[in-house]
Amino acid sequence: MKLSRTAYIIILIVINIALDQISKIIVRQSVIPHSQSEIIGDFFTLHNVENSGAFLGMGSDLSPILKWIFLLILPVLVLGWVVRHIIKEKNIDKMSLIGFCCIVGGGIANVFDRFMYGSVTDFLHIDLGGVFRTGIFNIADLSVTTGMIMILLASFLYRKPKQEA
Repeated sequence: MKLSRTAYIIILIVINIALDQISKIIVRQSVIPHSQSEIIGDFFTLHNVENSGAFLGMGSDLSPILKWIFLLILPVLVLGWVVRHIIKEKNIDKMSLIGFCCIVGGGIANVFDRFMYGSVTDFLHIDLGGVFRTGIFNIADLSVTTGMIMILLASFLYRKPKQEA
């Protein structure tokens, strides 16, 4: 049985959502809020924090109405547009298509949290001793970032040569 392109898109999006939501359920049930545990020394740590804003807490001080607009309504509209685009546009290369699915899955997962809980559970932190340091993030954030990197990489790998006029 051969799956359709649309079925692959839906499966990839659902896998991203499921991985994020399962990881957040485990963290909410098993990790004490505001705690910090070493996974790999101080380099990779586990936390349990609620982020009422967007990336790195941006927007957490917005009024409730602005949060609804910028952290729920606008992302839902953009994610819907991206899903429509990747389903309709049949000539997107595979790497970009997977990247878009990661972005949509991660985006939906975080929007779901904001809608259900009023915040997003973040729990992973990387600190490579000043060389590289992240904020506290989650699997959805990792999906979105991975998707962006894949699309950027694909734009270089699959660049079409300029045609002479």
